Amino acid sequence: MASYQAVPPPAANDPGKTLGLVGMILAIIPCTYFIGLILSIVAFVMSRRVGIQNQKAMIGIIVGAIWLVLSIIGQITGVLSGLYNR
Repeated sequence: MASYQAVPPPAANDPGKTLGLVGMILAIIPCTYFIGLILSIVAFVMSRRVGIQNQKAMIGIIVGAIWLVLSIIGQITGVLSGLYNR
């Protein structure tokens, strides 16, 4: 008689998988980084509530935060160069 193994349980659904991917893509694009950052944070929280790590959302958060810091530095240096250029 053949010995059959039980079917493995289906993988848990990640509710933030698609949103994390969209957030990561938008965070990479410089003009939409802020929207990508927000979407990535939402996707990361949704996935964490279920107990799943969302790597794409984490990448979107990191890239979006880097763009945010660079834009703040650019704004500050632009204002300072305008003040001292007079």
